[in-house]
Amino acid sequence: MTPSVPRTRAAAALRMKQIALDNQGRMFRRLRAKIATGRRESAVTREGLETKVSSLEKDLQIQRCDNHTLRNTVNLCHNDIDHRISQLTMERMKAKKQQARESHLECHHKFQARIQEAEDTIQEQHLIIEALVEEKASILQTIQGLQEYNGDPAPFDDEWEEEPEEDPEEEWLEDIPVARERLLMNKKNVLPFE
Repeated sequence: MTPSVPRTRAAAALRMKQIALDNQGRMFRRLRAKIATGRRESAVTREGLETKVSSLEKDLQIQRCDNHTLRNTVNLCHNDIDHRISQLTMERMKAKKQQARESHLECHHKFQARIQEAEDTIQEQHLIIEALVEEKASILQTIQGLQEYNGDPAPFDDEWEEEPEEDPEEEWLEDIPVARERLLMNKKNVLPFE
């Protein structure tokens, strides 16, 4: 006995819906894997950056202490020069004082340059950290949008309960503007995040 046409069509329609759900499930598993990898990389990068920042802050503190020590040394040199004024002629005294000032200025400029370089590096590290935090927030927002779109009860839940939609591409494009741009750029691709 041959199956009737409506039953065959219904079975084919159910099979097509099941295939679509399986494809979506695979896509979500890939996205979860990518997000987990991104989180791990972000955590490792953040730890490295925090270590660099703390190291640079320590270097900056050491440089400031060295600068303070240098000022004390320069002050001692000035006192010594003042003590020798009575023993030396005015010309020799002026020459040594000028030399001490030049040495002080040169050391001061070197330390100021090192301090500025360390502060710039710290500022760059803070900017990188902020960019990583914003990227993480964007990824989490995208995940939340996907979960809201699919009506998921909890994030990264292994059981996905979805109802078939009439035209998921249009709603996908309305809910996620980034996906719309990628999908418009790659019309031939089935998955926008590949």
